[in-house]
Amino acid sequence: MEFFLMFWLFVFGLVLGSFYNVVIYRVPRKLSLIKPGSSCPHCGHRLGASELVPVLSFFWQKRRCKECGGAIAWRYPLVEFVTGLSFALIAWKSSLLSELVIGLVFFSLLLILALIDLEHKLLPDVLTLPGTALGLLLALLGLTISFWSSVLGAAVGFVLMLLIALISRGGMGMGDVKLMAMIGAFMGWKAVFFVLFGASLLGSIGGILYLYITKQDRRTPIPFGPSMAVAALVLYFVI
Repeated sequence: MEFFLMFWLFVFGLVLGSFYNVVIYRVPRKLSLIKPGSSCPHCGHRLGASELVPVLSFFWQKRRCKECGGAIAWRYPLVEFVTGLSFALIAWKSSLLSELVIGLVFFSLLLILALIDLEHKLLPDVLTLPGTALGLLLALLGLTISFWSSVLGAAVGFVLMLLIALISRGGMGMGDVKLMAMIGAFMGWKAVFFVLFGASLLGSIGGILYLYITKQDRRTPIPFGPSMAVAALVLYFVI
């Protein structure tokens, strides 16, 4: 039964990962998630059913739009595959249905926010604020940590990151502050310190690689959101 659930959640994750790609592309550009339907970002060609099969369409089309020949970014199949694999792992880790659903939601928020920040250096309020509210609501309903632990987690995450943002004088943005508040709302105040430490370590290593790969200098701002998201997910799978 466990393998059966993991398999179908993997398939579900592949499909949902395709939608996450739409969210990642459209939310920072303030575009509708509904209209128009999925289309090529180069020529606007509306994608048919055969072009929307998660992961496989990317390879069938040889990484190109069949209408204009524009290159399709590797991010699309990677997001789909990582989402499917992560959904299966969360199913394997979860012992209760409520734990499973919450894990899927928390992962999805972190994945989408991390990739938007990586590309646009932006953590949209339209995702972080509802995410924080959701974390508090789930705690209030008794589905995660205690409600006051959730409130304290959100408060500590917000205040701690706000102090860092003020001290860094622009080195840390308000989006990072709100993301940590969301993480604290889901995981509690103790997790905030573990995530900050882990993210700082990951950010140092990732920052060097990011500057090397993009051929930019040290003055280039490096998004911190992906490091926080990875650190939070590592902690989630460990505890």
